[in-house]
Amino acid sequence: MNLPRAPGSLAFRLFLSAVVVTALILLVVGVVLSSMYRAGAERAFDRRLDIYLKTIVGGLASTAGTAGAGAVAEPQGLTDPLFVFPFSGWYWQMTRLDVAKPAIRRSRSLPEGGLPTLESLGVEERPGGVREGYAPGPDNQNLRLVERLLDLGQDGRYLITVAGDASEIEEEITNFNLALVGTFGVLGLAFLLTVVFQVRFGLKPLGRISEALAAVRSGKAERLEGKYPEEIAPLVSEVNALIDANKEIVERSRTHVGNLAHALKTPLSVLLNEAGTRDDPLAVRVRDQAEIMRDQVGHHLERARMAARVSLVGTVCEIGPIVTGLARTMEKIHRTKDLAIDLEVANEDIRFRGERHDLEEMIGNLIDNACKWAAGRVQVKVSLDPPRGPSERVFFRVMIDDDGPGLTPGKRAEVGRRGRRLDESKPGSGLGLSIVHELAALYGGRFEMNTAPLGGLRTELVLPAA
Repeated sequence: MNLPRAPGSLAFRLFLSAVVVTALILLVVGVVLSSMYRAGAERAFDRRLDIYLKTIVGGLASTAGTAGAGAVAEPQGLTDPLFVFPFSGWYWQMTRLDVAKPAIRRSRSLPEGGLPTLESLGVEERPGGVREGYAPGPDNQNLRLVERLLDLGQDGRYLITVAGDASEIEEEITNFNLALVGTFGVLGLAFLLTVVFQVRFGLKPLGRISEALAAVRSGKAERLEGKYPEEIAPLVSEVNALIDANKEIVERSRTHVGNLAHALKTPLSVLLNEAGTRDDPLAVRVRDQAEIMRDQVGHHLERARMAARVSLVGTVCEIGPIVTGLARTMEKIHRTKDLAIDLEVANEDIRFRGERHDLEEMIGNLIDNACKWAAGRVQVKVSLDPPRGPSERVFFRVMIDDDGPGLTPGKRAEVGRRGRRLDESKPGSGLGLSIVHELAALYGGRFEMNTAPLGGLRTELVLPAA
């Protein structure tokens, strides 16, 4: 099972948040459990020391009166060999406090110098007169001490201390922590694998929606189809409603544009017919202005139709057959010039995300313009631009070169303006390149003009690919 890798994806963010939360939970629980185990280990160790302490207290109470004045009697009943071996880490010490010079008796395992008192180390006394804590011992040992003050009346007052090697506690805690880390590591890995499983399969319906939307955009489907979980089903319904509303708006716009075209066509035709039968200056002016009005109305109606078509979701068409057909058609139209139109399509699978009619109008205008000005050769190349990023749109490029006179940068700017013609000897209204520029912009592409390697004009059309 692959882990989510894309840093910007929802799956990656969910996985990362699960990792952080899991790590924090396991860390907190681990610290709490380790602290609890340390406290339990210390209590168990203290109980062991307390048993030795009580044994010494009982033995001292039974033998205190047999010792000489100011002396400390040997305790009875403490037979553990750990208190015999030197530097074993287990020691006891009794100090008589009711005499001018305190008398001390130690276990044979404890060298000269004795044990420090917990009172001197600032350890507070617990109920019952007992102190517990850590203190340094001989040979750089870390000791756990239990200390008790015993008052036997006329037999004396004693401070009894029993110490054990605290490394046993640390070893137990270390072993527990290692086992805890291993156990939590396995649990954390199992939990994260479960999260990955849930994220991948839980977000799978969203992936299906993304694929369905891509199918709608590419024209393979008209709506989002299939069954989805009840949490996502409302989203699918709203998207389908949006697609239907988009289509309805487009159809309504087309109807309005058609109605407007029919409404204006008849009055303009009447004006042109009436003015065409007369030769006076007024008729000539009316005829000229009516022609301008017809061109302007045609341009704006075409622009409205273009905007309506561009807003339609899910329309695509193949590039190769369209470019090939246009090239062959232009060869026939300009056959008197004996033109050679070279065609190169890098990938036959390139498709345009838009209306076929719009693509034919843009490319047809450019090829026709190149054929008008070419001396004898026109080159048409179609290629796919590499995407700039994984989430960026993909574009294709149509380059049309001719070996004609070309244009200077200043003239290229003039040609781009609607209705501007540099040579009145060539047929046309001057709207072709303007329509190409506006159509390309409506589709989110661009139209550029440069100098061609053949010496003439290069026109480049960049449009979104499906």
